[in-house]
Parts: sequence; structure tokens; C-alpha cells
Amino acid sequence: MGYLLLSGAIAAEVAATTAMKYSGGFTRLWPSLLTALGYVVSFALLAQTLKSVSIGTAYAIWAGVGTATIAVIGLTLFGEGLSATKVAGILLIVAGVVVLNLGGAH
Repeated sequence: MGYLLLSGAIAAEVAATTAMKYSGGFTRLWPSLLTALGYVVSFALLAQTLKSVSIGTAYAIWAGVGTATIAVIGLTLFGEGLSATKVAGILLIVAGVVVLNLGGAH
């Protein structure tokens, strides 16, 4: 159940960050409200996740998967450039999450 909650937390964080891009620096009401709501939901779900998943593992997955997902959204929705450095960074994030999970939740 913890990892299901964590997936929801990641999805809410990604939605909030994407909405923030559309908020125009918080000058547009609805994207700004979606940003705030998304982060509240994300943190609430992350807090529930911490009841059953270790904090280091949960936070690494939340931050890493969220960051990698936002980078891909930046590429696909916002036309951000793709460089070898960006690809390497995303791969390192994913590798870090995998290594933390292989290490177990001790």
C-alpha cells in the first residue's frame, strides 16, 4: 500500500509542477490553485507513505521519479532541448533510485 500511496504522491507532485509552468509566475488563478492543491495532496500522500516505507527510500523515489518525469514533460510538452548531459542526468537519477531500492529499506 505504501508504494501505491507514493505513486499518487509522485503523480500529484508532477501535476502541480506542470500546473506551475502554466501559472505565469502565479498570475493566472486556476493553474496557481492547481499547483497549490497538487503540492498539498502530494505531501499528504508522501506523509502517509512514510508509515510503511523508509524515509530515505520514499523521498529518493519521490524526488527522483518526479524530477525525471518533469524532465521528460519539459521535453515533450514545452519543447525543451535534449542534450547528452540531460540524458545522463536522468539516467543517473533513475539509477540512484534503483540502487536505493536494491539496498532494501533497512
